[in-house]
Amino acid sequence: MTSLVSLLILGTVLISYALISNRGRVNEMLRHAILWALLIVGVAAGYALWDGARYSMASVQTPEGDGIVLRRGFDGQYHLTLDLTGPSGQPHPVRFIVDTGATEMVLTQGDAAKLGYGPDDLLFLGTARTANGVTRTAQVVLDAVTLGDHSARRVRALVNEGDLHASLLGMGYLERFSRIEIMRDRLRIVF
Repeated sequence: MTSLVSLLILGTVLISYALISNRGRVNEMLRHAILWALLIVGVAAGYALWDGARYSMASVQTPEGDGIVLRRGFDGQYHLTLDLTGPSGQPHPVRFIVDTGATEMVLTQGDAAKLGYGPDDLLFLGTARTANGVTRTAQVVLDAVTLGDHSARRVRALVNEGDLHASLLGMGYLERFSRIEIMRDRLRIVF
């Protein structure tokens, strides 16, 4: 509340100073104030729209023939959403970054928790080398992993103990498919 009062007092002082120093040019000052207000509103609206567009156009997965096609997102990555079933028994959509340089499917702790893996279920006994160094991992077995009509049972995955911002889909799962093709900004997975 005190910061709001301070801002109001500061605003009143600045407006008073502007009016006194520009007595003869009130119309010009008002026009400049309106232009600045429109500029600020435009920048704020542009930022809000860009943030929404960036998320909606991040990466699109589209069924195509005997597979699925992913379009590269603005972040330069391919994103794929799979339905995973863990101890909760309910399938949950998990959004992955496709990482052909990774060996395993690696879940964030947040995604693992959504699937029903609590802190007491995770024993971080393994290690993995990443671009950020070595991190500890816990092994889990997913009841099911589903992509469209393609489903696999009892799929091994790792849960990262570190601060992973997104789950990673490595070759351990991707090699279950007959073919993976990368063409410019598209990645095609053939069932």
